[in-house]
Amino acid sequence: EMRMALTRMLSCCLIILFQSTLVVAEHTNDKLTPLTLNAISAARKLGDDVSCLVAGTGCAKVVEEVSKVLGVKKVLVAQHDAYRGLLPEELTPLILASQKQFQFTHICAGASAFGKNLLPRVAAKLDVAPLSDIIEIKSPDTFVRTIYAGNALSTVKCNDPVKVFTVRATSFEAAPVEGGSATKEEVTSSPVGVSEWIEQNLTKSDRPELTSAKVVVSGGRGLKSGDNFKLLYDLADKLNAAVGASRAAVDAGFVPNDLQVGQTGKIVAPELYIAVGISGAIQHLAGMKDSKTIVAINKDPEAPIFQVADYGLVADLFKAIPEMTEALKK
Repeated sequence: EMRMALTRMLSCCLIILFQSTLVVAEHTNDKLTPLTLNAISAARKLGDDVSCLVAGTGCAKVVEEVSKVLGVKKVLVAQHDAYRGLLPEELTPLILASQKQFQFTHICAGASAFGKNLLPRVAAKLDVAPLSDIIEIKSPDTFVRTIYAGNALSTVKCNDPVKVFTVRATSFEAAPVEGGSATKEEVTSSPVGVSEWIEQNLTKSDRPELTSAKVVVSGGRGLKSGDNFKLLYDLADKLNAAVGASRAAVDAGFVPNDLQVGQTGKIVAPELYIAVGISGAIQHLAGMKDSKTIVAINKDPEAPIFQVADYGLVADLFKAIPEMTEALKK
């Protein structure tokens, strides 16, 4: 029995020893997107051999940033006009070439629009099944993800030779941005030319980014119009908070869809989440129930949001929010 236990232990050690993970970095060419740091933390749970791919145009600053992240052993650098806009059609051949060269056993990215757009294509080309939005790594081939809008957890064992997965950023700590000293290596692949990045028009905001903000103020259908969201913007400015919205508010055209929090929007887990005029549909709760402290303001005492709230205020938001904003001025 002792021999069997030792053999099992040895084989586990060997499995971990031969794991190597590629994290595909998401960035803006000037700055690394914070959820890449969470993906790096997830990768480190699979072993110490973690590489990070930075593809783009003139992204030397990002390469420097990534090379200092604790836990990254190697930064693969690919600079070409074809990688402008980080299109999946152009990035996929590059990832496949890198995997072939370095024999990565795992490939991952954050579960953002970028990761969800890219990694299913990579998995299809490798003829493996992708795992989306994982919240825990039990072993190199066993992962946990949520199903039924976060009401049940599914443990998935993956027997594919290469594991391709996206990581829910809120479930893993961000890797420290100092203390690393990764080596840099250039990688290339031929441009495909099937798609072209023309431009993107981003909404400019001085407020923190929704997925990385420490405080989020979200509004729902109860705000009645887009103009009334100004109440939330004023409150958010006092709290240095990001502003979010429920799907109902987005569908009604009150605010653009990049503010949507929920199962079909962004997953957030701030220190403080203030839900204003949000009833708390299961799909919305899936996007914010991991928040440290949840405050709900709703005039309906039966609203489901109160079931998950740490603090609930049954009140008319049009009276309560200006009062809160006023109190914060003092």
